[in-house]
Amino acid sequence: MRFVIVGYGRVGSRTARILNEEGHDAVIVDKDPDRVERARNDEFETIRGDGADEEVLLEAGIDTADAVGAFTPDLNANFAACMVGKHHDCRTVMRIDEDYREDIYEKYAEDVDEIIYPERLGAAGAKTAMLGGDFNVVADLATNLQLTVLEIRDGSPAVGKRISELELPESARIYAHGRARESLTIPLPGTELDVGDEVAIITETDSVEDVRAALLPASA
Repeated sequence: MRFVIVGYGRVGSRTARILNEEGHDAVIVDKDPDRVERARNDEFETIRGDGADEEVLLEAGIDTADAVGAFTPDLNANFAACMVGKHHDCRTVMRIDEDYREDIYEKYAEDVDEIIYPERLGAAGAKTAMLGGDFNVVADLATNLQLTVLEIRDGSPAVGKRISELELPESARIYAHGRARESLTIPLPGTELDVGDEVAIITETDSVEDVRAALLPASA
């Protein structure tokens, strides 16, 4: 598969490397000359220019790409790149920072295929989102991290709490959430947990029991 990656920062570079390791082609678009040079040194095809500019994206081959991942810190540039990708029938994955308000998230979420929070998701999840994969299956995590899927049961201390209110270990991040009998998706900070919900958490292996204690009933 062929992908256009807009932004060769921490998330964009790691996502591109994961895709490359799996045999996919990734073209890097970035307007920063140092990042373009770094991408070239990493042996990626590169285009120096503004990822919000359709002509630049066409030069990168967005008209034949399977997906575009817009991973710059600039929300508006990311959205513009995704809208160009949508016009050319690409799958669109857009970075948004965690401190944006819920209404901002909802505004953009309607128009793109997937939104990722780098603080929660990481490059492996971004790659999974671009491939349209199942959020329950992520095989690219570091060996000291574990993806755990837990059901919120009656008696859990998490029932009635919002995602942002959970007292999880510092290393733990909520990766995805789903209501009973529904698919897992990226959760909003204001999402309130209920009995029967499922949550997927990325955490350091040593913190798994602390995560379970925060989300499961005391008798579990």
